[in-house]
Amino acid sequence: MPSLAGKRLLVLSILPLLTAMSRQGSLPASGPVVRIDSALSRLLADEDTDGDKRITIEDDHIGNSTRGDKVFRMKGEDGNSFEVAGTYYLSNLLQELKLAQEEGRRKFTLDPARIFEPPADRISRMIREVFWDGLTRTIDEQGLLQIVQDPKSTSEDGFRNLYVPESDKTAVQYYRDVVGRHPDWKLRVHVLANSITPSYIRSLDGKHGLLSLKLSETETGLLKGVPFVVPGGRFNEMYGWDSYFITIGLLHDGEVDLAKAMVDNFVYEIRHYGAILNANRTYYLTRSQPPFLTSMILAVYEHLPKSKSTKEWLRDVLDAAIVEYQSVWMNPDRLTKTGLSRYWDTGSGPCPEVNVIEYREVFDLFAKKHGMESKKFEEGYRSEKIGDPELDEYFKHDRAMRESGHDTSYRLVDLCVNLVTVDLNSLLFKVETDIAGVISSEFGGTFQRLNGSSESAGEWKGKADSRKAAINRYLWNDHEGMFFDYDFTKGEQTQYVSAATMYPLWAGIASESQAKNLVTHALALLEKPGGLAGSTEESRGPVGPGRPERQWDYPFGWSPHQMLAWGGLARYGYEAEARRLAYRWLYTITVNAAHYNGTVPEKFDVVGRTHKVFAEYGNVGTEFSYITREGFGWTNASFQIGMDLLTPSLRSSLNALIPPEWISSFMTEKENAPPK
Repeated sequence: MPSLAGKRLLVLSILPLLTAMSRQGSLPASGPVVRIDSALSRLLADEDTDGDKRITIEDDHIGNSTRGDKVFRMKGEDGNSFEVAGTYYLSNLLQELKLAQEEGRRKFTLDPARIFEPPADRISRMIREVFWDGLTRTIDEQGLLQIVQDPKSTSEDGFRNLYVPESDKTAVQYYRDVVGRHPDWKLRVHVLANSITPSYIRSLDGKHGLLSLKLSETETGLLKGVPFVVPGGRFNEMYGWDSYFITIGLLHDGEVDLAKAMVDNFVYEIRHYGAILNANRTYYLTRSQPPFLTSMILAVYEHLPKSKSTKEWLRDVLDAAIVEYQSVWMNPDRLTKTGLSRYWDTGSGPCPEVNVIEYREVFDLFAKKHGMESKKFEEGYRSEKIGDPELDEYFKHDRAMRESGHDTSYRLVDLCVNLVTVDLNSLLFKVETDIAGVISSEFGGTFQRLNGSSESAGEWKGKADSRKAAINRYLWNDHEGMFFDYDFTKGEQTQYVSAATMYPLWAGIASESQAKNLVTHALALLEKPGGLAGSTEESRGPVGPGRPERQWDYPFGWSPHQMLAWGGLARYGYEAEARRLAYRWLYTITVNAAHYNGTVPEKFDVVGRTHKVFAEYGNVGTEFSYITREGFGWTNASFQIGMDLLTPSLRSSLNALIPPEWISSFMTEKENAPPK
């Protein structure tokens, strides 16, 4: 019997041939007719040796039996035998049988084009045809129960909580009527006051819940929730910065109305909650997330038919974007003396959404300082019976770090509120530039606000120019050839090398010489076998007992960093570098999906090119049976956008699972170096 490693090599060797055959029409038009239940149960018994209802490379061959040998034979209704061999193809067979079973079929004609579908093509098709639907939610009578069943909406007494803003009286009545019709849902509707204070949010501990989003009226006069797409897994709500990348993916796949709905829900949050929230849960009312609204608006507007109603939509959403910019990012809490902004959270104390285990070491340390047992100290601190200014400061930094979306990273731990960061100020420069451009191109240079005031394109260009000057003054380091965060309390840069240094390329801040330096210096440090790492290993520092790995640091890579880097590199003419990075990332996604039953998760270890990430809370999108219906929001988007960057030849290589180091044009100097 061939070894497991030998079988992997065999599958690798035949993939190019099968890919070519499928594209040349050499595969048969149809396969055998099989009885679904018996084929499915036999397949699981034979090849799912670890019992997780998936077929992966970890299903080991059992002794001298055929179990786990990665070869499955079945008979069609006509009595002929058919064979499927190899982990990837067997997992496709499992998925296709399960989908047919869920459609209520007893018999099924297997489609060879689906069983032997090239892996990258399959991932892209599944995203387009299955995953976006699986991630779409509505907060209305039809979709509400799917969301509030999430434990995050449930109080200790078993009741679920939905919070509706007092300012939306129509919604308040609608949800009360829904609850009246469904007492078995055990759902409480709470009216959220217009004035939301940090102490009020802290008083909700133990009874936090979901925040409602926009309702629209159908042609028949019924109210329906405006749909939105969630990241996936335990993230079963609409998130701030995830939604930009998801929107780009939706637009790529022709889901224009759904992408527009995402913007509309964010405008609702600004109008009724005062900000685009970290996500629509009550404990997120004290903070936002990285600002991408104008980028979302422009991307959606480009895909809409130009009409009077479209122009009115643009006017409304642009006005909301200005409100958010002024009330959130330019408020005294976030705007610093440097003229640059920082991340902030108006709340206090531990973040309610964070698992208590994550704060265990912190509370143990401060309990020792106070000479108390850890649990009693934590209870006293959470109830505000015990105070500690130093611990208060820790949680200020912790909360601000979570607004950054980079939770957590040693770049920001214990100092986030002291930093004006490269990522935030690059995004705000983009917001200012976007608003100036839209006012100029769509509103003749002057924009009349809904409150009666006016804004000029020149004023917004001036804001962008001032921010760019401050970014270059405080964040650019000519000696290192990179942008760094700036600690305004110390008056110095942090020197922490992270993927954030690439943001100025995407935002268009960098000069040509700065762009060249970033490619020469930063990219050389951050590019890894599987894509762009969150930081360098040197900046992250040693990890071990007492200093655990952080998920936004080395060796981990994330979709938003990849997509922003690709866009930034291409913007400055570095298409080859963008294409190389994209291939590395897409190969990582594809090879993991091929080996692990279609898994498309939240993040990856880009050094080891694996989805097996155990830092902090692990990896979302890896827990499912039979078939993933969601993937993960921004990973889905990165795959679709990345595929467009590849040449036809590179797509073929990706479908054949050819690692990037085998592609000579991709080799870096390090990879070209002879072995030691």
